[in-house]
Amino acid sequence: MTPAPTQPIPVLIGGHADVALRRAAPLDGWMHGGGDPEELDGLIAKLKRFREEAGKTGPFQIHVISADAYTVDGIKKLEDKGVTDAIVGFRIPYISGNDTEPLESKIRNLEMFAENVIAKV
Repeated sequence: MTPAPTQPIPVLIGGHADVALRRAAPLDGWMHGGGDPEELDGLIAKLKRFREEAGKTGPFQIHVISADAYTVDGIKKLEDKGVTDAIVGFRIPYISGNDTEPLESKIRNLEMFAENVIAKV
């Protein structure tokens, strides 16, 4: 890489299968792929168990896609679960085709999120 990083680059693994969670456990973090909100607690519990089995302690990043990330209370709920980063978007990422939303609308959504959530956490 040019320029060379001045600090280590974290390695995060994504996926919900046990094999992916086990692969992430000894590294720097895990990336959630979205899905059923009821499954998140179980995935995080497995990650913690796999980290314990690997003898890992200390900092570990957990990045999630969650509807909870769109409110202050939801962010606090995610933090309580051990989530370090929330991935938010204002378009469903799995929709194919052209993005037809006007730029003004996108900017308005980001400004509202910044004002109502980011500024309060």
